[in-house]
Amino acid sequence: MILQSSIRKVYQGVADRRQMYRLFDRHAQRPNRWENNDSALFAGEWFEIAGAGHDHMLDILPPLWMRGEMFALSEFLTESVTSVFYTLRIDGRTRYFHAYCDLSKARSPVEMRDAIVERESWPVKAMTHEERLEHIWSATHDEYRGYAGDRFPQELRGKRTLLVYGPGRTELKLLNDLTDDEISAKLPVHLQHLPIRAAA
Repeated sequence: MILQSSIRKVYQGVADRRQMYRLFDRHAQRPNRWENNDSALFAGEWFEIAGAGHDHMLDILPPLWMRGEMFALSEFLTESVTSVFYTLRIDGRTRYFHAYCDLSKARSPVEMRDAIVERESWPVKAMTHEERLEHIWSATHDEYRGYAGDRFPQELRGKRTLLVYGPGRTELKLLNDLTDDEISAKLPVHLQHLPIRAAA
């Protein structure tokens, strides 16, 4: 049930080193961890990092390869998915990014780079509905997020859940079932009023 794929931004803003490490495995609580090939769960995820985090990762292990503005880690997360780090010039500024690329697909790192540049070149600061949900998932502490278990119908088990607080109640809800008001309440103030952009 925990399948994903497609290129997606999973955190708004620049992740510091602590946030970066946390985002590396934001699916740590997934059921049956390590029992399945979870490549599709991670492949396509990306977020912005600080320059110091980029340089730190370059110093940790010898890179698998370096190509122009990108390098890949030699330690794979899953069978064919590894971290690729980018130094990109966007709108006159040098910025740094981390992404999970499936290297079984030869053009994956290039397609990721192009998608990041396209996304970060939007003329108006905005977020898609999916980006709002991904940011909430990324920013929520492990004790308040999880995966649907036996309390949910069979077809929903394994989907992502969050604790939602309301007047006199606490409810476990599927991430994808959050209302607009619940989404807004869970976003930091500086993101709450950004316009919603339709996904491409």
